[in-house]
Amino acid sequence: MLKHILSLSAALVFVAAPAHAQQSAPNPADQARTSDTYAWDFVEGLTTEVGPRQAGTEAEKRGREWAMAWLREHGFQNVADEPFQMRTWVPGDTHKAEILAPFPQPLVVQPLGGTPSTGPDGITGEVVYFPNIEALRNAPEGSLTGKIAFISHSMSPTQDGSQYGFAGPVRWVGAGIAASKGAVATVIKSVGTDRHRNPHTGGTSFPEGVTPTPVGALSVPDAMNLERMFARADGQPIRMKLTLTPRDLGMTTSGNVVGEIVGTDPSLPPVLLACHIDSWWNSPGAFDDGAGCGIAASAALNASRMGKPLRTIRVLMAGAEEVGLIGSEAYSAAHIDEPIGVALESDFGADRIWRFETNFTESNPALFAKLASAVQPYGVAPSPIVATGGADINIARDQGTAIIDLQQDGTRYFDLHHTPDDTLDKIDPDQLRQNVAVWTAVVGVLANERGAIKPKD
Repeated sequence: MLKHILSLSAALVFVAAPAHAQQSAPNPADQARTSDTYAWDFVEGLTTEVGPRQAGTEAEKRGREWAMAWLREHGFQNVADEPFQMRTWVPGDTHKAEILAPFPQPLVVQPLGGTPSTGPDGITGEVVYFPNIEALRNAPEGSLTGKIAFISHSMSPTQDGSQYGFAGPVRWVGAGIAASKGAVATVIKSVGTDRHRNPHTGGTSFPEGVTPTPVGALSVPDAMNLERMFARADGQPIRMKLTLTPRDLGMTTSGNVVGEIVGTDPSLPPVLLACHIDSWWNSPGAFDDGAGCGIAASAALNASRMGKPLRTIRVLMAGAEEVGLIGSEAYSAAHIDEPIGVALESDFGADRIWRFETNFTESNPALFAKLASAVQPYGVAPSPIVATGGADINIARDQGTAIIDLQQDGTRYFDLHHTPDDTLDKIDPDQLRQNVAVWTAVVGVLANERGAIKPKD
């Protein structure tokens, strides 16, 4: 899950919208709110029959095949697996962290995606503690030579997920900074908000010219324990042995799954509904992002109940999102000359949608008001924040086209994110149905919009 959620502090404003009209025929969005089962059926089947879907592996391939079969069974047309090549990393079998002195004990750790192995004998060294990323940035050059860096943070739950932008750099760039200052390995406090002994994995990166070093994420309770050790070590050096054995498989095949509800007017650019089909190896990916794919596919089906849409509704289930948006970039490269009308993505769990944003609020106020009216019955408020879209709609940003963000409640998302706890039982069926109802209402409007949706340049 890589959301553009780093600037979410603007206050909400409300726009006047017409009252929700009575309809003589059943409203598919209302039906979705109370009785839709497509989304649950999708995520239940994917997590039960496939499970974890590490990018570039046979498991991800099975996930794509499962998703295509589901789409065909439910009447989607032009269903395809669009392959691309990627360099594939797998976590290996050994993940151990052990404090050797002064308080000997094991800690729970998992490797971060893309990082090298310590070798089977592990790496032993003195641990240097940094309470946050800024303290690490301020460390003198060469001060970590031969040592293991430990980087912490103080992430807390938020509805909009904005603390991910605050704590995320510990994972995204911390190891690269530590390696540039001489560290032989790095451990981080997991970027998460739970208190379980489940490390949160995820990708990291190293600057050009800096040799990658092994990196592990400690569970939040284990990282807190290590902090306490530093508080009472009374100046004694803390020594750790870290053993991580990930492997690089070289180039393998991944792919993007696509399927369509074909519209009646091929001159109108399609509506793109995106999610990602892969997950990390340690999780069946119910929240991240099996539910998102179920929501998008369900919304497309429910919107088609209103009658044949004018615009084609295209569902994109991107591959290899977790390891660097590879599928999103591949889709954009392959389809950049095929205009899309508007794009939206579900990739922030399955809890209720509470706010929506667009990048055409000022340039197309009539459509914005129509959407505000459509989602108001489901407790969703409009926002002045300009939508920038999620990770799997690179094509919308590359084309400069219309984007909508339907913001889900992220209060408990980072309890589960990239952990073994991201399982089906964590999904609240009522909140999942609210997601589908909101998406159905929005997609129903967009798929039958005759005018140009593209924001003003």
